[in-house]
This record gives sequence, C-alpha cells and structure tokens, in this order.
Amino acid sequence: MKLVSWNVNGLRACVKKGFNDYFKETDADIFCIQETKLQEGQISLDHGEEYTQYWNYAVKKGYSGTAVFTKVKPLSVRYGLGEDAEEPEGRIITLEFETFYLVNVYTPNARRDLSRLAFRLEWEERFRSYLQQLNTHKPVIACGDLNVAHREIDLKNWKSNLNNAGFTPEERDKMTQLLDAGFMDTFRHLYPQREDAYTWWSVMPGVRARNVGWRIDYFLASSRLDSLLKDAQIDCHVLGSDHCPVILEINV
Repeated sequence: MKLVSWNVNGLRACVKKGFNDYFKETDADIFCIQETKLQEGQISLDHGEEYTQYWNYAVKKGYSGTAVFTKVKPLSVRYGLGEDAEEPEGRIITLEFETFYLVNVYTPNARRDLSRLAFRLEWEERFRSYLQQLNTHKPVIACGDLNVAHREIDLKNWKSNLNNAGFTPEERDKMTQLLDAGFMDTFRHLYPQREDAYTWWSVMPGVRARNVGWRIDYFLASSRLDSLLKDAQIDCHVLGSDHCPVILEINV
C-alpha cells in the first residue's frame, strides 16, 4: 500500500502549481493533505470514481483544514480527537480500515513568539492519548505536518533554532513521549543517519535551493508494524508548497 502526505499550504494555490499532476503521477492508495485553507464548495477535485474524498474544514476561513483521498473504502470516519466533536480548526481526520487506523493530522503551531506553546503542549497530550487508545484496538498510521523537528539531524541549523517554535525542548519532548508510547518515525526508523532530508523550507529567497530546511512532516506507525515497512521517501523535488510530499510504502 502506498500512502502520501502533503501540507499543501493552500490547496487552491497548489492546484495552480501542479497538484493534480503530482496526484495522478503518484497513484497513491491513500493521499492525505493538510492546510487546505478553504471551505466546502470552494474547490472541486475530480480524481475519478476510484477515490473517495473526506474533508475537515476549519470554521475560520482560509485557515488550517485537512482532507483524505482514498481508493480503499474505510469502515468508519471520525473528525477531531476522540470524543471531542468540537473541532473548529479542522485538524484531524481518522479513517478506520480492516487492519489499521489512518490518522491525518495538522498539529498546531506554537507561533514565533511561542504564545500558543501552552495550547500546543496540551493538544499534544490529548493527541498522544488518542493514538494510544486507537492502538489498543488495531495498529495506527498517523501522518501529516507535526510542526516539530524532533532531533538535531532533522533541521539544517539546529544551534541557531534552539528554543524557536518547532524546536523547543518542550515540543521535542512531546514527540519523544509519543514515540515511546509505542510508535515509530518510519523515515528515521529506516534511515537513522540520513542527513539533509527535509520537508519544509522558509520562503525567503534561496533557502530551498540551498536546502536549508526542516523535517517536520512525518509518517508515524505503531511499532508492531515494523516488519511490514517497505520504504519511506521524501519528494523534495516537488514544488507547489513550502512543504514537500512524504511517502510511506507498507504491506498492510
């Protein structure tokens, strides 16, 4: 099974920059996107009858939002964190399949001034608890923009970014706690020492060309899926957003 995740940072803009071509080229079984930045009815994507679409829109216009396109019909679909039916920022979609759960997530940003760090950390606690709950029933694959570079190897200039949003000790510790709770970072599991592997770059001139980036987009998976992993890839050559797509191939 081939799964793709991409923070498109505005789907309407990304469509104008080749999204549909990439979608067709990858021919994924499941394609997840984050930061759609639109409301219902503002876009129409036709990828044929083989794909079923699921959308979670933010209440605030032009903000956040997630979507999943899947060839495999899920057994059930839910939005938000567990019993939390109120999901005004459209950050999570969970699809239940016969042998696993798929969770598409766009993690809140702590903001440059860290004014949302406390909210982010509380959200992380609920997110970890939610994944652990799912994991007791069947394995979990969680993907999306997690807004954290976990280790020093996961961003180019780690020393100058210490305590910056996305690389604070608190955010990194939450990621460690999540992995310790029975999950694995599939890319790092397969490529523990690979350097210069990034998924997001600042829009400042020349930054992406020099590959001064961060790896903040992930496929996490229940540790017991270890033997089923085939490959994890980063399509860093794909433009259209300040993030690039990430891919997981797994035998599920």
